[in-house]
Amino acid sequence: EVLHVASVEMQLTAAVSFLTILQEESMSVHTYAHSFLQIILLHLEHRDTGVSNAWLETLLSAIELLPKETLRHEILNPLVSKAQLSQTVQSRLVSCKILGKLTNKFDTHSIKREILPLVKSLCQDVEYEVRSCMCRQLENIAQGIGTELTKSVVLPELIELSRDESGSVRLAAFETLVNMLDMFDTDDRSQTILPLVKSFCEKSFKADESILISLSFHLGKLCHGLYDQHLRFLEFYKKLCTLGLQQENGHSENQIPSQIVEQEKKYTSVRKNCAYNFPAMIVFVDPKNFHMELYSTFFCLCHDPEVPVRYTIAICFYEVSKLLNSGVYLIHKELITLLQDESLEVLDALINHLPEILELMSIGGENSIQENKLSSLPDLIPALTAAEQRAASSLKWRTHEKLLQKYACLPHIISSDQIYYRFLQRMFTIMMTNNVLPVQRAAARTLCVFLRYNRRQEQRHEVIQKLIEQLGQGKSYWNRLRFLDTCEFIIEIFSKSFFCKYFFLPVIELTHDPVANVRMKLCYMLPKVKSALKIPADMHLLQQLEMCVRKLLCQEKDKDVLAIVKKTVLELDRMEMSMDVFQKKNYEKDLLDQEKEREELLFLEMEQLEKEKHQNEGRSSSRDPRTPAQSLPKNIPVSVPGPSSTPSTSKEIKKSKLIRSQSFNNQAFHAKYGNLDKCASKSSTLAHTPSVSGLVRTAMLSLTDDSFRTRNTSSVPASFSPNPVLPSTSRGTGNTADPKSSGGKDVQPRKATL
Repeated sequence: EVLHVASVEMQLTAAVSFLTILQEESMSVHTYAHSFLQIILLHLEHRDTGVSNAWLETLLSAIELLPKETLRHEILNPLVSKAQLSQTVQSRLVSCKILGKLTNKFDTHSIKREILPLVKSLCQDVEYEVRSCMCRQLENIAQGIGTELTKSVVLPELIELSRDESGSVRLAAFETLVNMLDMFDTDDRSQTILPLVKSFCEKSFKADESILISLSFHLGKLCHGLYDQHLRFLEFYKKLCTLGLQQENGHSENQIPSQIVEQEKKYTSVRKNCAYNFPAMIVFVDPKNFHMELYSTFFCLCHDPEVPVRYTIAICFYEVSKLLNSGVYLIHKELITLLQDESLEVLDALINHLPEILELMSIGGENSIQENKLSSLPDLIPALTAAEQRAASSLKWRTHEKLLQKYACLPHIISSDQIYYRFLQRMFTIMMTNNVLPVQRAAARTLCVFLRYNRRQEQRHEVIQKLIEQLGQGKSYWNRLRFLDTCEFIIEIFSKSFFCKYFFLPVIELTHDPVANVRMKLCYMLPKVKSALKIPADMHLLQQLEMCVRKLLCQEKDKDVLAIVKKTVLELDRMEMSMDVFQKKNYEKDLLDQEKEREELLFLEMEQLEKEKHQNEGRSSSRDPRTPAQSLPKNIPVSVPGPSSTPSTSKEIKKSKLIRSQSFNNQAFHAKYGNLDKCASKSSTLAHTPSVSGLVRTAMLSLTDDSFRTRNTSSVPASFSPNPVLPSTSRGTGNTADPKSSGGKDVQPRKATL
């Protein structure tokens, strides 16, 4: 009753509400048509364009749900008079869109008798807007009437509209023709459509630049529909990729500055569309011919002076890499170029798939052997570090955060030492100095991943020590909060034994922190800390945790922290403790934790084997068999064999273990349970140092242990049984018996100098 005098806002709301009523089936379709359909039709010609379009969208959506008879009587029959020339332009435009929607609701005979005459009439309307609108609906109409009628009725109309005097009509005809290519057979494509496309291409350069942008956008689809004209379209594509950059496309002296700017924008849009279609063009010419046919074009797009073009090709870079497959090494230089791009928008687009791109680069191409990974990418590390510094110096912290998250893939790409010296220290700096919390958390998580796959024990110990001293025991409460964030990531990424060995006590000590926010964050984290414990091996750690919680309950003065402590205590009481033996409830979690623990042990085994390999190489190169072995780092304890220790492994077995350890770097991210079971069983059978029995777990933090402690010493390879902790004032410099240099004879163990 009030809609005819209602405001624009009320009209828009009513249009949406009427559609919602139909979609939610709040009433029957018959009742809806009787109550609301006439109101919708009445407001289609509202004087406000926005209101008219809103009601039209409601009607078009309602057509999908209304029955055929209602559509015929209420919509199609009145449409005959609405589409006449005597009606307003707006009324005829609405009729075009309704006809395109009605086609899918009626059979072919009804469409041919009732709808197609109206379509022909509107295609020949005196107003170019109506002709253009009807032309864009021909695709829907063709799908409703089938191939035969499309050839005899729709195609002639399209050909006539493609020669229209109006540029917008010709553009609509061209785009509709491209979208309908799949509906035509080979003869129609070669005899009818191909000449039309050729004329479009010629006119776009000479007289009709209005179609140039659309032509460049649809060129990929056009090439696959008209594959016979391979060379013609390829050359045309190459020409479009450099449009506006070459001298012949320069500006004439008669052009005014505004025209020059407008033309530059148009040329930039064309090159951007060419970059968008580049993956399709690779499929078009076959990836094997990429270097001969398209590499120079790809180079131009990556070095284009306009940011939108480089941004688009950066988005497509991953697709291009996948298509090239083994030939991905051809675009190494372009990857470095885009990483070093001065625009952060380009960098942001590239890093969305940076891990996948780098993985393809590392395993694809001619240099797919592990040792030669970086020989073809010498500039990768400088480009990655420069990209991070450029993102850090900008105000776009989200790009910086995303880049740091993607850096977690680097252990799979480059060596552990390169990560340690070029990236890991930078992660520390970001955690300590950056002012954006998401960036700090991203750096913390990536640092934990770097630590997880670090291959050198002294480096791991150094990182752990810095985390505890500079963050966990730092003067700034902000650093201590970041330490707790880092510990959460360690619980997620590492095994439970690793966390309990190195980080459990430093975390618990923060219950005495003078800042309430630190204690509050720790309280939220306590359930995760408890979940890292296993019973009965960690009973003493559980007792320390319970003692700290009791102290918080008794001594906490801050009311907010106390409230969280009380809530956390209830949650801790409800938690079920993990056992050393697998439980049915937590079987998957326990299995995953065992997998992590085995990987950590395997890394230790690999490191030990590499050390032995270097020692043996040093001995074999020296003529004096009594040359003393190179001393180990002072802060790493060494195992002192007992008087009855005799080597039990052969050279062939150690050689096979070395080969396995060298190949593990590629498989570390994708290791499966079965493979690691085999690795663990091999290491246990090849051990030559008796396991330490009666291991006493100490509650004091020790950063000088040479191996990770485990709950069940029987599951640990004997060669990596935990060594007795030396006093803090002693320095161990002993060596284990070497089976290769022993010559099969008993060797007296060396004494450790204290």
